[in-house]
Amino acid sequence: MREFRIEVPDGALVDLAERLGRIRWPGQLPGGGWDRGVPVDYLRQVVERWKAYDWQRWEARLNAYPQYTTRIDGQTIHFLHVRSPQADALPLILTHGWPGSIAEFLPILGPLTDPASYGGDPRDAFHIVAPSVPGHGFSIPLESTGWNHDRIARAWAELMARLGYERYGAQGGDTGSVVSPLVGQVDPTHVVGVHINGGLAYPALEPGDVEQLNDAERARLAAAEQLRAVGTGYAELQGTRPQTVSFGLSDSPVGQLAWIVEKFWEWTDPAHALPEDAVELDHLLTDVSIYWFTNTSASSASLYYENRAAADDLRPGVPTGVAVFPTDPAIRRVLDRRHRIVHWSEFTRGGHFAALEAPDLLVDDIRAFFRLVR
Repeated sequence: MREFRIEVPDGALVDLAERLGRIRWPGQLPGGGWDRGVPVDYLRQVVERWKAYDWQRWEARLNAYPQYTTRIDGQTIHFLHVRSPQADALPLILTHGWPGSIAEFLPILGPLTDPASYGGDPRDAFHIVAPSVPGHGFSIPLESTGWNHDRIARAWAELMARLGYERYGAQGGDTGSVVSPLVGQVDPTHVVGVHINGGLAYPALEPGDVEQLNDAERARLAAAEQLRAVGTGYAELQGTRPQTVSFGLSDSPVGQLAWIVEKFWEWTDPAHALPEDAVELDHLLTDVSIYWFTNTSASSASLYYENRAAADDLRPGVPTGVAVFPTDPAIRRVLDRRHRIVHWSEFTRGGHFAALEAPDLLVDDIRAFFRLVR
């Protein structure tokens, strides 16, 4: 275990500023909104904000939490390790997804580790471990192929063992909604429970399922069908040609920005018209900046490539809690086939990035579930 601090060199900040000062903007057909992708006029506004954005302030905010790196299975793994003031707190490993990062967890670290300071019950406290997924953030460079969901789950189990945690929980959204249950599957003697949100997979319906859907589930299925029809191009590109995609994203900060902003527009609470209506714009830019400064467009996209060839063999195992936010295509009878669900919540506020959009709801739901298994 080595202590770690994020230290983006001044030269990288100067380089970003220079690149943002000489953008060659694409044209746009008249009358187009978001249907064809991120509108040029909108992204111009976001770029102006990025020019004024203070990375060093956010770097300091991230560095306020203890961070470490270790080597697992031939790969450098970076992680936050934030211990609770409550000595008997339950260890909990949090897993982000793409295009997320450890910065996604900033709003929930305090309430989860020190609930008493946020008006909560100290008995709900957690010791938090939040790794950067291999090839994302500061778990770099990605040194070998084969880092799929199962391999990540095994690495997480090893990480928790190295930290001396014999009894712990797992939580995650997006990639974490798959990896966290797999942690429970590969390490069932130590994982007391799994809590997930933010899954994006199209529901694996079986004959007769559709006829039994309620109105809310039918609406989720319709949204999932719409996403599958027009919103999965990024996944096809990252899942088939991640290296080719990376050239534009690695060389152009505006390309990287647009690639990520589109997902925040599409996956955040549909009640909000623009990404910054759902997520603080500077927080979104922190996420984009992490991808830019670490140059991880290729290695983060490779996770999609690896998982196309590796089906997740997930079976019901440890107790599981599911939090369903708007945009989550979650259908209980479908998920029951792969999880032992003992807690199910549905919310009308928030979206795919629940830790950023509705941290209060997510924290309360994590606490409620783990009270059942502590």
